[in-house]
Amino acid sequence: LTAERLKLAKSQVVREAILDYAARAGRLSEKERQHMLRAFDDHVCEIPERPVKEVDQELEEIRRARQEGGRGGSIETHRP
Repeated sequence: LTAERLKLAKSQVVREAILDYAARAGRLSEKERQHMLRAFDDHVCEIPERPVKEVDQELEEIRRARQEGGRGGSIETHRP
């Protein structure tokens, strides 16, 4: 057993294992990190370069359309 090999109490081995796990929780492995960075790099070049004013105007148009009911059709309720 690990406790015997390390000459520690089993409870101490468990405590250290929990601390080690907690330190790693939420962290990416190097392989996962590299994969995420590649994905980010692949998609960054697809972001269009537009003036902020143009983007703000488009967002405002989208918000207005949503407030007005979207595509201009009436809202119908479907009843069985």
